This record gives sequence, C-alpha cells and structure tokens, in this order.
Amino acid sequence: ERGERWRERMAVRRRQRRAAGCGRALVAALLLCVWCRAAAERVRYSIAEELGRGSLVGPLARDLGLSADELPARKLQVASAGKKQLKYFTVNEENGNLYVNERLDREEMCGESASCSVSFEALVHNPLNIFRVEVSIEDVNDNSPAFSKAALDLEIGEWVSPGTRFPLETAHDADVGRNSLLTYQLTSNPSFSLAMKESPDGNNQPELVLERALDREKQSSFEMVLTAVDAGDPVRSGTIKIRINVTDANDNPPVFAQDQYRARLREDAPLGSRVLNVSASDADTGNNARITYGFGKMPAKVLRRFMVDTESGMITLKEVLDFEDTRGYTLLVEARDGGGLVAQCKVVVEVLDVNDNAPEITVLSLSSPVPEDAPVGTVVALLNVNDPDSGENGQVSCELSGEAPLSIVASSGGSYKVVTASALDREEASEHRVTVVARDRGRPALWSSRELVLEVSDVNDNAPVFEEAAYSAYVAENNAAGALVVRVQARDADAGANGRVSYWLAGGSAGAAALVSVEARSGALYAQRSLDYEQCRELAVAVRAQDGGSPARSSTATVRVFVLDRNDNAPRVLWPAAGAGGAAAGGVAPAAAPFEVVPRSAEAGYLVAKVVAVDADAGRNAWLSYELVQASEPALFRVGLHSGEVRTARAVSERDAAKQRVVAVVKDHGQPALSATATLHVVLAESLQEALPELSERAAGAEAAAGELQFYLVLALALLSALLVLSVALAVLARLRRA
Repeated sequence: ERGERWRERMAVRRRQRRAAGCGRALVAALLLCVWCRAAAERVRYSIAEELGRGSLVGPLARDLGLSADELPARKLQVASAGKKQLKYFTVNEENGNLYVNERLDREEMCGESASCSVSFEALVHNPLNIFRVEVSIEDVNDNSPAFSKAALDLEIGEWVSPGTRFPLETAHDADVGRNSLLTYQLTSNPSFSLAMKESPDGNNQPELVLERALDREKQSSFEMVLTAVDAGDPVRSGTIKIRINVTDANDNPPVFAQDQYRARLREDAPLGSRVLNVSASDADTGNNARITYGFGKMPAKVLRRFMVDTESGMITLKEVLDFEDTRGYTLLVEARDGGGLVAQCKVVVEVLDVNDNAPEITVLSLSSPVPEDAPVGTVVALLNVNDPDSGENGQVSCELSGEAPLSIVASSGGSYKVVTASALDREEASEHRVTVVARDRGRPALWSSRELVLEVSDVNDNAPVFEEAAYSAYVAENNAAGALVVRVQARDADAGANGRVSYWLAGGSAGAAALVSVEARSGALYAQRSLDYEQCRELAVAVRAQDGGSPARSSTATVRVFVLDRNDNAPRVLWPAAGAGGAAAGGVAPAAAPFEVVPRSAEAGYLVAKVVAVDADAGRNAWLSYELVQASEPALFRVGLHSGEVRTARAVSERDAAKQRVVAVVKDHGQPALSATATLHVVLAESLQEALPELSERAAGAEAAAGELQFYLVLALALLSALLVLSVALAVLARLRRA
C-alpha cells in the first residue's frame, strides 16, 4: 500500500514538473529508477498475530515487479537462513501472493521484545536474484494478566499504624505495549485501600494501604480480591485472593539499601557465578529483625537461571546464560522479617555478549550442474550467512577456499552470491569443490565453513581424435568372409552422447568399399569377402569418427590394408602343354601329341627339351624346382633342378627302346609345397622319316580316345542348352504372371 501511495505521489509530481522543462523531468525519472531499485531490495509487511493458516500477508510478486505471466518461469519461492522462519510463510505459485503457513504467536516468537518481525529471502530464477522480505508481527490482546499463585497470605500486626503500605504481588501479562499495561482494583474494605507505586522501569507496583488501626480481638482476619486489568481491546483480567492475618508486635518492615540494583554478567559466566549481594535491614529486634531473602513473582525462565541465598542475599547463577536468547533480566527480590513484613527491590541484570556463536552458512540455492560454456559471472549458488552475536561479534566476512574458477560476491541482508570467475572446462575438471569460509570480527574470531560441490555439465566442444593418424593392417589372402582386419579407435574428451563415437567409411581406393566394412560402434574393420593377393595386393580406406553431439563433430583416419600372399597356386606347365601331354592333368593325349626326336648318336648332355612352368604366387611361393620322377629309361635322361632342361644323362645306345616317356615334376617352395607334372614323349631316331612308324601307332590310339571325348562333350553341350532354354521360359512366365 505504501508503494502504491508513493507511486501516485510521484505521478502527481511528474505532471507538475513537466512544465518546468525536459531537464527536470529527466532528473525525476532517474530518481524514480533509483528508488524502484532500492525498494526491490527489501519488502515490508505488517500483520497481526494469531492469523489463521492461509491468511493473506501481501501481494509479494506484484511488489517485486513480477507480472502474472512471468511467475511460472521466474519460480518465486521463499528461503531463509533458519528453518524456523521458513515455516511461517508460503508463496502461492499461481498468483505470487504471500500467505500465512502456520499460526503466529508473537509471545512465543519474540517473548517480551517491544518489536517483533520475521525476515526471510525471496528467490526468483531466470535470472537468479534474491530479495529481502520483512514481516512485522503486531501484538493482539490474547493473553490475560496472571498472578503466580491463587492467594497471597499477609500477616499484619495490630499495632501497625494507619498509612502503612504493604507491597502486593504484581501480575504478568505476556502481551507487549498497551496490551501489557496493567491497572489494579481491590474489593472494597473500610480497613484497607489500594495504592500504586511507580517503579523506575515505569511499571506500577500495587501496595495495600492500612486505612485504620486493626484490633485483633475484634477481627483477626480479612479476605479481599485483587484484580489486574490490562489496557487491551477487549479487556482481559486476572485475580488473586488476599488473605490477611492480624498479628501482634512487628511494626518495622525490612528496608533495602537500594530500591533498584544493577549488575552486568557475561553470557559465558560459569554456573555458580556471583551476580551481586542485596542487603536489607530491619529496625526491629529479635526474631522480628531476622531477615530472609527470596524471589518474588517472576517468569519461570528467570527463576530457573538465578538463585538467592536466603540468609546472605547473595544472588548466583544457576543456569547458563545466552545473550542471543535474552539480553537482560529483571529480578524481584523480597526481604521478609520474622514478623512477616516484606520489602521488595529490583535487580536489573544486563547480559554481556561474548563471541560464542560461529557464523551459520545456509545454502539457499545451488545450480548444479552448470554447463561448461556458462559465461563468466553466472550465479551458481546463493548463500545466507548469519551470526546471532551482536556488534563486531556478529559482523561476518566470507571467502572461498580451494582451487576453482569461482568467486563470492556480497549481496544485501547477509546474502552472498557464488559466481563463475573464469571459463569452465569439463574436460579439465568435471566438478569443482570449494569451501565457503565465514569469519566474524570477534576476538578471538570464530569461523565456520560449508563445502560446495559444483558439477560441470558437458558441451560438445571436442571432436573425436584417433589414436593414430594412419593405420596399417596386414591380411593373409584367402581369409574367411567377415574376418577382422584391424580395429581403429578414436577418443572424445566429451561425456555422454557428446563423447559417444560412431564410425563409417568415408572413401578410399577404387573398389575398397566392396572389400571391407566398419562396425559403427567398435570401429572394427572386417573383410566382406575373401581377398586374393593375385588380384589386389593393397587397398586404402578413409574411416570417419563422429560423436553424437549437436552439432556433431568428426575426424578422419586412413587405413592401409596390405594383402599377404599364401601358397594357393600350384605351378602351371606351359610346355609341354598339360592337355597335349596328358600326364599333367590326367587327361587323354590328343592325336597330335608333341614329341621330341633324339638321334641315336646323341651323346651325354644332349638337350632334349626344356620344361617351361610358371607360378602365380609371389616370393618363395613362386620359386620353382624341377625333378625327374619317371622315365622309360631312368638312367638315360636328367632334368636341370632350376632350369627345367631335359638332357641325356649318357649316350644313346642301340639297345634303348625307340619310344621313351619322360615325366618331370615341378615344385614351388611354399609351405606346404604345391607341384605339377609334365610328360614328354621322346623318339629315338636318326631322322623324322624313321620316327613316323612310331608316331602312327600313337595316333591311332589317340583318335579312339578323342572320339570318345568328343561324344561326351556334345552330350554336355546339349544338356546345357536345354537348361538355358528352360530357364528363359520360366523367367518369361514369371514376368507375365506379375504383369
């Protein structure tokens, strides 16, 4: 309401100032902005105590300048350094109003303090900010005056002269202010009246005044009712019964040396510490002058903390003091003589504060995790630091301890903000641990600490990196399809999906994509089919690694695959041809089988022929050696080990048969070794005409074999043609059926 009235007054002033010129209007606008900013730092409300749960305190969101549309995003909430304050109020998330969350009892919350308020913080997010809210609790007259006992017994001697005053017990009202101002009324009695004595602290002390002399023989006792009435609305009252017994002979009441004593006591004073010594004297003699001390009507918590020696009047400490709980006590001490007369004095005890409370650190809000790309100055935590001590003992400074890119900034109302001081990098540190140290200015200083753990969330700022820029792999040919070739691996320093790497082929040499594939998750390269060294000796592919971030990041590595040769090709005889000789392949020699004519006059070492063979393998697998394995006359021929030349081992004689058959084996040096055979027909004759009869015999046998082979070839060709025609017909029928 005060804010609304102020804004109305400011609007009137602005209208009045428009005529004064643009300069004055600008100054007024600037002042308005400054005031609004200051007003936003603290919001004050005032409510009466004893309001029920759900009672409206005030439109908090509106007073903070938040509109109804902003409320869901700004997340208005209340926070406090202590749970005690936090339980009293709550904020409605829909309209932003502040409501009472629990019945408020001012006397329970603030005791006899003249003022009573509850302070807490209001937090808003997006962006994060904090405001101080103070709610003043106004007293209502909900407590009646009360006496410590139901009846007060007095003994008054009949010799007491009229006008003598007797202190009466005062009532206590837990309310404050006007509601605790008490007046007293006494039932009418001609022998007594009620008088009020003002004490130094402003409270009224009721006293019973004797109006006329008593005569014990006529009336030995009196009964009256003393009523205490407060000034509240509605009025509340309490009563005590006064019983008077008329006795003889004690006409002097005790008298204290001072009406009011003062003492100071540190709150850390040990139990049994002396507060002060009160003393009273009595002009009577004998038993009537014997004085005993005790406490008058006082709150129970005061009686628990102090005790008075009945004989000496020494007041000592019975229970520890706490400056933060109560800063002073007023003790009512009574001195009673042996005749029953009583005198009272007040002892005001001031409790001195000592630095016995370390600062209390409360984390109001912690934004964890925070993204690693958060700008410098981002608020990550809101703290409240409270020290219940007073003066310098309650003045607190905060600092951060630990290696972290964070700093702490003081805010209003004992609040602090922890902000980022430099850029964050999750790959260097995924979390930061700092200790908030709060230290007061007492002597000696007390401190407390609170550890903050700030997790840093990942941002996709790193591309995958291969362990090697280029990989080399060696695969033996004739491998099984699906065999592992090599495994590439790329690492991404990011986390989660940002660090999850997948692989695929991104190009390579011609035909490489058809020979190898890569598994997306593991980076393993597999051969899609068996490799043949004789067809492909080397291939290269590019493998791309890409993370799962958005946007994705990637890198590429080259993989070179070298195919290793295996001895999978047997030597192939070029001459004499296997088909012609028939022995290499086990076939039937044709009619025109090759032969060599060796004159019978040939000497040892005569070159008959040369076996020519090749091997498709490489290296040792292609090194060939020749060996004679069979001959009609084994001693007649020999074969060169490396040259494959067939030569006569001795001179040809007349006893040697005209037709000779020589079989040579060709071996490679692989493991295991593979081989092939070559068959050579040799005719021993001086001339070709001499060798013709031998050749004609071989031709006849060859023609028979060739005729049989020709029959089987024609039959196979006919069967294949029939199958081809049938397949074409079925394919045409299937297409017609689909159409």
